[in-house]
Amino acid sequence: MQNSTHWAILLSNHVAKKKFIDKILNHEAPIELNFFNNRKGILFSDLAIEDFIEKEYQYDSIEADPATKRQLRTFSSGERKKEFLKYCIIQNTDYIILDNALDHLDYNSRIELHIELEQLSKKVSLIQIINRSVDIFPFIINRRQILDNSFKLIHFTDLPAADHFLLKSIPQPLEKINLAESNLVEMINLNVSYDEKPILKNINWTIKNGEFWQLIGPNGSGKSTILSLITGDNSKGYGQELYLFGRKKGTGETIWDIKKNIGQFSTAMIDLFQKSHTVEQMILSGFFNSVGLYLQPSTLQTKVMNEWLEFLSMSHLKKTAFIHLSAGQQRVIMIVRAVLKHPPLLILDEPTEGLDDENVSLVTQLISALAKETSIAIIFVSHRKEDLLSPNLIFELTPKPTGSEGRIKFQN
Repeated sequence: MQNSTHWAILLSNHVAKKKFIDKILNHEAPIELNFFNNRKGILFSDLAIEDFIEKEYQYDSIEADPATKRQLRTFSSGERKKEFLKYCIIQNTDYIILDNALDHLDYNSRIELHIELEQLSKKVSLIQIINRSVDIFPFIINRRQILDNSFKLIHFTDLPAADHFLLKSIPQPLEKINLAESNLVEMINLNVSYDEKPILKNINWTIKNGEFWQLIGPNGSGKSTILSLITGDNSKGYGQELYLFGRKKGTGETIWDIKKNIGQFSTAMIDLFQKSHTVEQMILSGFFNSVGLYLQPSTLQTKVMNEWLEFLSMSHLKKTAFIHLSAGQQRVIMIVRAVLKHPPLLILDEPTEGLDDENVSLVTQLISALAKETSIAIIFVSHRKEDLLSPNLIFELTPKPTGSEGRIKFQN
C-alpha cells in the first residue's frame, strides 16, 4: 500500500465532522478523495466504539474478538481501541477513517496505536481526521485542511496562535472565599478498592492555595477516583486521612460544604445545559450553581458578568445562544462560569480534548491567565502537555497490582 493512498485531514471545530465523514462513507467524497468512492470503508472513532459497546450489551454478544470471550466494554480505553481496530481489519474494508484516533489515550497507548496503524497502512488505506496538527501521523504524505462546511480541501498550513488575554486583568469576585487553612486538600496514606480490587494505594498528596497541578497517569490508573474523592462524591474517603478545605472527611460536613469551594469543568457538563441559553445566562447561572438562570441577577452580578465578557473579548456574543459558539468558546464560557466566585480550587478534566488548534489556544491562554493572576489552585487533568500551559507541579499515578501509587514531580 503506497503512502499516496493515505490522507490526513485537519478539521476546524466549525466543520460538521459527522456530515463530512458520512459523505465519504456514502461514496460522495470531494474530488480530491474520489479514490475512495465506490470503495468499502469503516469508521474508527470513540463514537463508533460506544455504539459497538451498546450493540454488544443489547444483544449480549461478543462481536469484536470472540476468541477473547470478552465484551469490548470490559477493556480499558487503550485496549478497547486496539480490539476495535482488529474488528475493523477483519471486515475486509478498502479503507479506514480514523477520527481523532489518539484522543483520550495516555502517552504509551498513543505510541502503541501509532505503531499498529503504521503497520496497517501497508495493507489498508487510511484517512486520518484530526483537530490537532500535532496528531498527524508522519507516514501520511497527503495533508489537507478544511475550514468550513463547504468541505473544500486546502493545503495544510501552520496557523500562529492568537494572543487573547495578554493586555487584560481577570475580573475580581464580588466576595472572596477565605479559608483558615492553606492546605486545600490533604491525603495521607489513602487507599481505595472496589470489590476487593485495589485501585489506589498509600496516596499522599497535599494541594495548597495557588498551586498549579497537572494530574497524569495511564488510562485506568485511578485519576477519576482521585477527583471524586476531592469533590466529596466518593464515599471511600470516609474513615481515612482525607482532609478537604480544613475538615476531615466524615466530621459532619455536607456535600455543599465541599463543593462551594470547588469550580469544576468537564466536557460532559456542557450536555447538561439547554442549548437555548444565551452566553450571559450561562455565565450568570454560575452565581447560583444552577443549570440555567431562574433568578434575577443583581446589578453587581451583571457587572461582573460583563467584565468577564470584556476580558474574553466576547461582549458582542452576550445575547448569542450557547449552541452557536465554537467548541472552544463554549468551554471558555463554562470555565468562566466555574471561576466566577474565585473558588479556592478549580478542577479541569481534559478541557482541550477534541478542540482544534485555534480553540486550544483560546482555552489554554485562559487557564494560564487564571494560574498567573489569581490565588486559585488548579488541577489540570490531561494526557497532553500543552505548549501554553506551565503547571509547576505534577502528580503522577503509576498502576501496580496492589493499586496505583502516586508520586510528585516538580517542573522547572
